[in-house]
Amino acid sequence: MSEMQRRDFLKFGLAAGAMAAVATFPAKPAKAAYTRATVEQINEMTPQQMAEASGLVMAGWESLQATAAKIRNPRIRATVQDILSNPAPTVMKKIGSSEKKEIHRELTAKGLLKDVSQADFLPPAKSASKAPQPFYSAPGSGYGSHHSYPGGLITHTDVNVRVSMALYEGYRDVYDYLLDRDVVIASQLLHDLHKPWVFQWDRDGASRNERALAGTGEHHPLGVAESIARGLPAEVCVAQACAHNHPRTPADEAQVVGWLQTAAILNGIDPVSYGLLEAGGKTLPLPRRQEGFVCHLGDHDWVLTVPAAQWIIPEMQKIAQRDYKIGKNDVKAFNAFRNYVFSQATVMALYETYASKGEAELTRTVHSIVAPA
Repeated sequence: MSEMQRRDFLKFGLAAGAMAAVATFPAKPAKAAYTRATVEQINEMTPQQMAEASGLVMAGWESLQATAAKIRNPRIRATVQDILSNPAPTVMKKIGSSEKKEIHRELTAKGLLKDVSQADFLPPAKSASKAPQPFYSAPGSGYGSHHSYPGGLITHTDVNVRVSMALYEGYRDVYDYLLDRDVVIASQLLHDLHKPWVFQWDRDGASRNERALAGTGEHHPLGVAESIARGLPAEVCVAQACAHNHPRTPADEAQVVGWLQTAAILNGIDPVSYGLLEAGGKTLPLPRRQEGFVCHLGDHDWVLTVPAAQWIIPEMQKIAQRDYKIGKNDVKAFNAFRNYVFSQATVMALYETYASKGEAELTRTVHSIVAPA
């Protein structure tokens, strides 16, 4: 594929945004172009610079912003746009050292926090007003899992929003009823909003290890807590909380209830009064809305992307050692190499190349992104 300079990416992104304004749903480019670099160049790049150099990531970022602009409720739309532009942990404005100690004690007593010390409770936050990194440079998950590259959060969220909207449209066309479109869009756009806070990049090119909170990755209840802190309506927060599970059975619903309780405790609010839980605090508001199920179904990109990452990373290690003379134990150099290649082409596209066309074509694609040594 041909090379593309960063200024061309910006033009491309603007064009994608203009197309989105007239399309039913933002379209993705049919063909990707890579910015070819040397090993020396990528070793000097930050994760943010890698994301900004990716045509795919920047196109996805434009797509998400265009989708957010389609939210009809002005209050919800403005809040979602503010979060995307600055996913700061504003919930931390309410949590000083004494509050953190008390919250840790309460969550532990209620069984919502296990085997996490007070010192390790909550990700580091230099500021409650500014995100530690842009939304578009964060990985989509932990470093050995899905979309674990700069911009991975963008590609993960972009496809999940598209799946959710396809479900919304399918229910409309087949069953002849409308779900709350704003809730469907907002809940999926924000379902991983605190991954920029949780998965901060380390000096070795990997991302921070995530702790557990309320039986799931901490980013999930922290994201719901942030939506509450920003004043989003309860129906958005409840649907967002369903991303990791759905209230099909009492056991499943108990997990969602736990995440909402955790988010409420972090904010120092009553979840029933806010409208997050039914009176008594044992279930979601009754009757249960379907938007949460759609958010949950939409957040299933990981089903393939987790194993795809686990299968493609060893192939990348072979290519790095063979063609780029990156030593087996040179973790920082390999992380920079895989971060750049993945951000340019995505794990999914590289795995499909490997699965459908073989190792030789995968190698050729990698060579088109990073010049061999």
